[in-house]
Amino acid sequence: RQALEEMRALYERNQADVSEAKSGRTDLIFLIRFRHCCLLRNQRCLLAYLYDRLLRIRALRWEYGSVLPNTIQFHMSSEEVEWFNQYKKSLASYMRSVGGEEGLDLTQDIKPPKSLYIEVRCLKDYGEFEIDDGTTVLLKKNSQHFLPRWKCEQLIRQGVLEHILS
Repeated sequence: RQALEEMRALYERNQADVSEAKSGRTDLIFLIRFRHCCLLRNQRCLLAYLYDRLLRIRALRWEYGSVLPNTIQFHMSSEEVEWFNQYKKSLASYMRSVGGEEGLDLTQDIKPPKSLYIEVRCLKDYGEFEIDDGTTVLLKKNSQHFLPRWKCEQLIRQGVLEHILS
């Protein structure tokens, strides 16, 4: 906000000096050019800041999945939330188009797994959790389970489960 206010003030001063320079005061041209360079520098800095935020928001999609926690979403502007939702939709449509009928979930197994099943401890009460073979597991706080890695990764990222390393 401070950078935008500074840019607005520089622009207004430049506009006033340009009208004076048109009426014959050529000594103001260097000052006008200097302010214009300051405006361009501030613009580059703001664009770099915004681009960095977009990269971080994109990384949040891969880290937390399609639903952001409220604590993170609270610190985002409405435009950033909208950008996140558009990115989420684009990624989902791409994943559906790749990999046959069911699509391919690229967000799973960000690092190649060493084993297909892992031991996990439940950090919060979650309720019933259904595995692909139809069995349901009751995830209660401090309970331990041996579950398929790909079914647990999302819950591990959300903080519901903790991977127990033996």
